[in-house]
Amino acid sequence: MSEATINLDSRDEAILLFGSRDQYLREIRTALGMQQLVGRGDQLILRGTDEQLAQGERVFTQLRQLLRQQGSISSEDVKTVLEVVIQGGDRIGPAPGPARGEAASSRFVRPRTDGQARYVRALQEHDLTLCVGPAGTGKTFLAVAMAVSWLRQAAVKKIVLVRPAVEAGERLGYLPGDMVAKVNPYLRPLYDALNDLMEPEQVKRYMESDIIEVCPLAYMRGRTLNPAAIILDEGQNTTVPQMKMFLTRMGNGSKIIVTGDITQVDLPPHTRSGLQDAMQRLRNVERISLIYLDEGDIVRNPLVQQILRAYDEERPRKRKE
Repeated sequence: MSEATINLDSRDEAILLFGSRDQYLREIRTALGMQQLVGRGDQLILRGTDEQLAQGERVFTQLRQLLRQQGSISSEDVKTVLEVVIQGGDRIGPAPGPARGEAASSRFVRPRTDGQARYVRALQEHDLTLCVGPAGTGKTFLAVAMAVSWLRQAAVKKIVLVRPAVEAGERLGYLPGDMVAKVNPYLRPLYDALNDLMEPEQVKRYMESDIIEVCPLAYMRGRTLNPAAIILDEGQNTTVPQMKMFLTRMGNGSKIIVTGDITQVDLPPHTRSGLQDAMQRLRNVERISLIYLDEGDIVRNPLVQQILRAYDEERPRKRKE
């Protein structure tokens, strides 16, 4: 048997993390089969096999992250984190058999980090999910993967991909081609994800038959979509009125996913991000899930984490008078 110690930031954090009368500690110890898990002041003492200790440290890393984001954790949070750590997250993939006359792809997507697994679970259990995180955390890819899975299972009838065209000020008329061609440059990340998950010819047929639709944000006004998977990418570049307009497009049986990185807002100065505003306004609304990913969830080249860390650490120095 091995032993590990986790030092917490404060006694207050320990009280919230342990639960009433150490309820959460008992749940975690039982689920992981550990020999011992006790709290002493602002410390946690773990005893068990090396695998159990590794799982225990992952559980508490995730719970502490949730605690910082939410200000508290619930028994349901503990159960969700335990399921993610023990089972490795749910797979996203097509239902057995063909869908809509097409041969179903055999590819499955599995979350690669605990944060991504929480994201996938939120997508499965909520009608509206807002996910914030830095580049490379899989926000867009997992959203598209889930939408494709819903489409194959006939849980939705179409997929609508939306992105604000900030650089063109939503005035796309001067660009050549039809609507798809005009908005194509702004939706390239969504197309890339679709082509990774489906055969390109199948994507083309779905778009021609309007099963998959691309739409600039400005053209969503006045629509109601039933039942559809609606994905808004780069949500940090919406204004507050635009975000309100988009979120109210949800029809019966629809699912809405909003992704974005609030550290990369391209709006004019002093314009509040609609995504940042929505994360505050909707934090206590039932059936809405708010997911925060961080640099630990980056699954691109490991250098991406170091690059982001270098930029985050840089602070402009004030010139001395």
